[in-house]
Amino acid sequence: MIIDAHAHLDEVESFGWKDTPSTLLRLMDAAGIDTAVVTTYADTPGPEDGVERLREYVDDHRDRFIGFPRMDPRYGDEAIEIFEQAIIEYGMKGLKLHPVSNLSNPYSEFNVELLETAARLDVPVLFHSGDRILCLPRQIGEAARKTKATLIMGHIGGFFNAREAIAVAAEHENIILETSALPYPRIIQEAVDQLGADRVIYGSDQPAANPHVELEKIRVLDLTDEQRELILSRNIANLLDLDIENGEESS
Repeated sequence: MIIDAHAHLDEVESFGWKDTPSTLLRLMDAAGIDTAVVTTYADTPGPEDGVERLREYVDDHRDRFIGFPRMDPRYGDEAIEIFEQAIIEYGMKGLKLHPVSNLSNPYSEFNVELLETAARLDVPVLFHSGDRILCLPRQIGEAARKTKATLIMGHIGGFFNAREAIAVAAEHENIILETSALPYPRIIQEAVDQLGADRVIYGSDQPAANPHVELEKIRVLDLTDEQRELILSRNIANLLDLDIENGEESS
């Protein structure tokens, strides 16, 4: 089984976003991906509120999509209330934070309050990470120090900070590294060798990135079958309490 831990769906005409469920499903089927964690491009709350769209996408394809609402933590209690509703009432499974899009420091007080809400709800947080201020590995590491939530560092820190991301993850046991859009398989290998295969998960960032290419990065690594299975499905399934043997949530 293959679970993609990082994919996108959103349709906002004013911004030119038109990544539909059919687009994503076509890519998933071609690459042999069974299930994808999906998030919008739009933050909630905000002028292009994405949670209700995400709810519709997931409700229509519960066998293929797992929703992570993308929240703007600057809205404080309002963001927390909407996030709680998404998890408790809508059945979503995690949180997506993109500090660059909402210009919020990952370890600011309002961000940490949202992270602690995720910890209380026992769901992971997918952080965009990369080479720009507000999403650098050390900044996300400081957020990890301030919360009990499990943080998934998307893109393993970006093109120029991937080894820094591995070092930060080594310092914080609540950080897991996600592999999408990093062009260096050898660094993914380093992450597995230094942290263990249980601290690395496969993601594609599709449809922006090609899921075939992203999968090939995992397939060329020097891994045992057990390690590869952990990265491609079991690690994220354990985080989200999914029973991948029977294709349903664990009880």
